[in-house]
Amino acid sequence: MDTLINLFHYAWSFALIISIIVFVHEYGHFAAARLCGVKVETFSIGFGRELIGRTDRHGTRWKIALFPLGGYVKMFGDASAASTPDKAAMQAMTEAERKQSLHHQPLLAKACIVAAGPAANFLLTIAVLTYFLYTVGITSTQPIVGEVMKDTPAAAAGLQAGDRIAAIDGKKMRSFNDIPEALVTNLYTPVTLTVERGDKTLSLTITPIEFGEKDITGNLAKRPLIGIRSQKMTRENVNFPSAVWLATVKTYDICATNLRALGQIISGDRSATNLTGTLGIAKLSGDITQQGESTRETLMTILWFIAMISAGIGLVNLFPLPMLDGGHLMFYAIEGVIRRPLPERFTEYSYRFGFAIVMLLMVFTLFNDARKIFFS
Repeated sequence: MDTLINLFHYAWSFALIISIIVFVHEYGHFAAARLCGVKVETFSIGFGRELIGRTDRHGTRWKIALFPLGGYVKMFGDASAASTPDKAAMQAMTEAERKQSLHHQPLLAKACIVAAGPAANFLLTIAVLTYFLYTVGITSTQPIVGEVMKDTPAAAAGLQAGDRIAAIDGKKMRSFNDIPEALVTNLYTPVTLTVERGDKTLSLTITPIEFGEKDITGNLAKRPLIGIRSQKMTRENVNFPSAVWLATVKTYDICATNLRALGQIISGDRSATNLTGTLGIAKLSGDITQQGESTRETLMTILWFIAMISAGIGLVNLFPLPMLDGGHLMFYAIEGVIRRPLPERFTEYSYRFGFAIVMLLMVFTLFNDARKIFFS
């Protein structure tokens, strides 16, 4: 019975969190399409058989489907949820119907509609981070060493309490929080620290070591460290415009870090076991919804998790792979350069290739997640 209760908890947690993110993504497509005069036939959260739904006065069918593993917006002229054109239907359209069809829109309009989905995900992340920054403030301190831990790379390199770390590999450190962020994708290779000690400027080379500790979900997380602690943490209030700007920068940093980590996986420098898929996100969703000593703390943790996943989904959808938004944008860019539609056979096989790659990645991450969850 306990096992069934736990499975139900993880299932509804994942369904709730992923549905919020998917709704925001698809609503981005929907809103942009409506602004461009394109008719939206279906707005679906999930795939498969419809569970509940209704049709609005514009003829759009809003529904929740059986499998909450994503969603789609099917527009007038689409042959499928992947927005592949329905050639037969397009040829039979009247002039008035063409104005409502996605595939008869100018390239710029089509690109805006496609890009609006990932953009909505990024805006969600920025909005959540803005809320945290504006209501809680910035909890940080100057990039000054408060304590050097024994038997660590920092101690071996000669770092001292009171040293100010001005830069790491030439990147300026504005706060102590910048230091772990600069090292997060480090694969335990030497880094150069620019250190200010009194009126002297030193250059120290340090190789981070791997350190494992439990994250907020209780799972073991490994990260590189050099072995220093900050001085007493301070809290600084920020005004709303500053909060928006800092949230935007943070969202960019999250995406840049994810891209660097992915690049390391592709190059073979980082293990592909670090990839997390649907099962891993479901596990994290269930863990997250059990965190916090109060309802407010739990909701804040869920909100933070939604922001992180939303940024990742927005980024992944921009990859130039057919079946994803980035693949559509790539095709539109090529079409804009050659000034004619791409051959039908080329696009058809491209979508098949993209579908195969996406399915292979889903299967790989599924087994990867299962190995980490059940056999680690």
